[in-house]
Amino acid sequence: MKKPPALKGRTDPVFDLLVRPPHKHRLADYLALLKPLDDQGRYLPFEALRYRWAPGLDAKLCWALVKKARAAQHINLLPLGEPVQWGKFLLTPLAQKTISIVDRQASTAALEYMTSQIGERAHFSYLLNDLIEDEAIASSQLEGAATTTRVAKDMLKQQRLPRTPDERMVMGNYRMMNFAWERRYELMSVELITAIHRVGVEGIDDEKYSPGVFRINDEVVVQDGAGNTVHRPPPAAGLAARLERLSHWLNLPEGSPHEKNYLHPLIKAITLHFALGYEHPFRDGNGRVARALFYWFMFKNEFAAFRYIAISLLLRNAPVKYGRSYLHTEADELDLTYFIEFQCSVIQRAVLGFTDVYRESVGCTEAFERRLTNCGFFDQLTEKQRALYEVARNGVAREFTASNVAENFACSYSEAASALDGLDELRVFERRKMGREWVLFLRNPVGGWKHGSEFLRPHVATA
Repeated sequence: MKKPPALKGRTDPVFDLLVRPPHKHRLADYLALLKPLDDQGRYLPFEALRYRWAPGLDAKLCWALVKKARAAQHINLLPLGEPVQWGKFLLTPLAQKTISIVDRQASTAALEYMTSQIGERAHFSYLLNDLIEDEAIASSQLEGAATTTRVAKDMLKQQRLPRTPDERMVMGNYRMMNFAWERRYELMSVELITAIHRVGVEGIDDEKYSPGVFRINDEVVVQDGAGNTVHRPPPAAGLAARLERLSHWLNLPEGSPHEKNYLHPLIKAITLHFALGYEHPFRDGNGRVARALFYWFMFKNEFAAFRYIAISLLLRNAPVKYGRSYLHTEADELDLTYFIEFQCSVIQRAVLGFTDVYRESVGCTEAFERRLTNCGFFDQLTEKQRALYEVARNGVAREFTASNVAENFACSYSEAASALDGLDELRVFERRKMGREWVLFLRNPVGGWKHGSEFLRPHVATA
């Protein structure tokens, strides 16, 4: 990565070049660069901008002008590291758009509206439970867990014990996300940070992770894929005090006189994510803790839909960009705009993906109920049975037991068993003995269902 040239702020002698030849003859070209964003509205780092400046312009002077424009609009966030350096950011159009999307589509109120639209169509609860698992699995895979999504989901759904270190990592992340939800109304503290680490990594490899214990030396570094050191965290000495300072900043109430600028919870949550990664307080597992604390802060600020929005699914697919957003921030005097911009682009896609799933779920349910009504089969299924069939047909879940149905539908074991027995009797489901319990599956439609419900058969187009 090409680091930006060092500057001395407004007094940097590089600005004197503007009145000297040959630069003064291209003053208009230089002054056109006096803006924080490029012509496409992007907040680009030096290594990307230097290829976009006109030939013959001095790169350091161009960068100084861009930096000058950005500095005029920067908002100070919080002090970080040792020696202390202020993290700052600029509110870009992308960040504003993402904040708007999050406010409209990911708040607790928005989630309540979605579930009210679904009504008692309980298949949506199955879908939501499935989405909860996605973040835990993807976050583990992002950190190198070598397990497939299918195997990991089966483990979580069946609640079986993990068999490998990679599966233990997934299970730890799953516990950590649930812990973040359960503790969402607590104040941020050093104790909460250590507790969430302990919950997430305990039992994976305690000698490697030291669950819930801060590093005590400066041997921890961040390396790239080639083994090059790309980040040396601030010293271990004073780590707890710096995290106390971070906690105090996060705990400031909205409208506090100690905060000169209002910060949307999304911006503070992303900053928390960065700060934990930057400090690297633990020997290992820092990335997972940083992402879990992002979720914790969003939960705390009544953005409950984030429980079902998996940011790490997208981060997993762009690990290089994720890493570079950290590096650009650190290289440019802790300008967190790079990190916030990247996270906003990911969050925006994740939130819109979640709402697409919701709309598709509503549409499929309505179409399913129309088909049931039109063919006369509707009256033979109870509300729970219709929901179970919809879950199975859409592939949200493939195996059903009375226990997991009772858990997902928040009903009694006997009610769940009765619903499954009815589907078995109607030959919609079939049952198999697996271990000590009966497991039901969607029946192969080739054999047909009782009472000849042809609408349930797959339609094959013929020439």
